[in-house]
Amino acid sequence: MRWKVMVAAALLAVSGFAVSGTAEAKVEVDKAFRFPAGQPAKIVVFRPDVEVGTMGMGGVQEPNAEWTATARTKLSQTLATHQKASGNEVVFLPDELGENAQLVADYQSLFRAVASAVVEHKMNPLAKLPTKKDRFDWTLGPGATQLSRVAGGDYALFLWTKDAYGSAGRKVMQAVMAGLFGAFVPAGVHASYAALVDLKTGNLVWFNVDPGSGGDPRTDEGATKRIGQLLQSFPAKEGAPAAAVAAR
Repeated sequence: MRWKVMVAAALLAVSGFAVSGTAEAKVEVDKAFRFPAGQPAKIVVFRPDVEVGTMGMGGVQEPNAEWTATARTKLSQTLATHQKASGNEVVFLPDELGENAQLVADYQSLFRAVASAVVEHKMNPLAKLPTKKDRFDWTLGPGATQLSRVAGGDYALFLWTKDAYGSAGRKVMQAVMAGLFGAFVPAGVHASYAALVDLKTGNLVWFNVDPGSGGDPRTDEGATKRIGQLLQSFPAKEGAPAAAVAAR
């Protein structure tokens, strides 16, 4: 399948998926990276980029503010619990003001651009860059160390999820297209990615993109499944084996 529809159309520049419905998760990691042993890693979580809504017959996606807020809260709580169980300390970055706010906003924008390049040229085997074919070498630059000063941590975790549930009209269209023409029409969008940045260097050290995410993030059970899928391959501490990619 033209590699999972070009990794869900390169995540549409990491702002929205066009999902095949069966796309698989894919992890890229700096194989030399491990969290230092003997102490909890302090990970700053930037405000999770979450959107939950509906998808109409024509594919137009409409966010739902209440669903989105519920999903963001449950995903954040589940993420903190998951990392505490892994022996890491998680701190959610508060809303900043003044120069710090601009710095955070600038690096969030830079991260989205780098993440888009990773998906396009690393996750997609049909468009790999020759110079990066056999290594995971992506960075926000040394200036990202400023985020450590603002956030008070050594690592930054970025989380993005998007869910659009098919409307009643879209479900009818899905059934008609399948019955009359044998055509597949996705019922909606369920996609996510997570990435870890080492703030001492600015380098991305781990990236997991999942164009066919499971779990309804509006529920406790669904949020647990979503976070579990995204972070089961999370980097280990020195001396510990790397975690396996989540079973689908």
